[in-house]
Amino acid sequence: MNEWDATSYAGKDTILRVVREEAERLFALAEPEEAWEAPTACTGWTTRDVVAHIVDTTEGYFAAFDAARGGGDLGTAYGLPGMGDRVNAQALALRGVPQKELLDRLRADFERMQTILRGLGEDEWAGLTVPHFYMGPLPAYFYAAGQLMDYAVHSWDVRQGSGRAHGLPGEAADLLVPFMFVLWQSTIRQGADLTPFEIGIRVGGVNGGDFRVSVGARGMTYEPGKLDGLPAVIEFDAGSMVLTTFGRSNSGTVRGDLRVADRYLNLFFRI
Repeated sequence: MNEWDATSYAGKDTILRVVREEAERLFALAEPEEAWEAPTACTGWTTRDVVAHIVDTTEGYFAAFDAARGGGDLGTAYGLPGMGDRVNAQALALRGVPQKELLDRLRADFERMQTILRGLGEDEWAGLTVPHFYMGPLPAYFYAAGQLMDYAVHSWDVRQGSGRAHGLPGEAADLLVPFMFVLWQSTIRQGADLTPFEIGIRVGGVNGGDFRVSVGARGMTYEPGKLDGLPAVIEFDAGSMVLTTFGRSNSGTVRGDLRVADRYLNLFFRI
């Protein structure tokens, strides 16, 4: 199943195809005039603000790749704890841009980013280190995953604002599953109780499986493994894991000690 592993060059074409499908889905959602001021699942944001946020994020990626190729220095990473406030300010700063102008800018940014990602060779996909504004140095493939998070999760946000029942597309969810463990590692609350404990995570889908998670003074680590002997296991389908990690829902089936599962799920701030 290497074509579904976006950390591998063999998965490059798959993730870029799915990113394009999710981007086209968001463009279609944002195009109607009446959609522009419609509420979304993001508190205080309309569809307009979601579009502005992705514009801001993508244009930050351009600066990151320029820096990676010797075109500048982004300095010390801003960090994820302050990301929510900053991305909100950045999005709201674009509220005065007309709908067509901002959507045209988003489409142009999307195509430019696709060109950058498609141009990465096999050595660069995992071997080129690119400084993410919030998270610091990351392998280049993470930016394909970042685009998928932007378009798939924020399309979900726009649909959620409509009040209609819907779900997260399976291919997008499957590709994002491995990156959710990385997000968990990166979003542990400051001052969280890191007294050591273990828990199991069982995930469905093509990138799913059984994972043993350890929490301790150094944070969180995880590895595939049998779940025997653990005090609790949380079972997710791919979509519910993604939406839970991003704070869009409280999902999952807990088997075992509810207190351990509650402790784990509340270790993290949500982005």
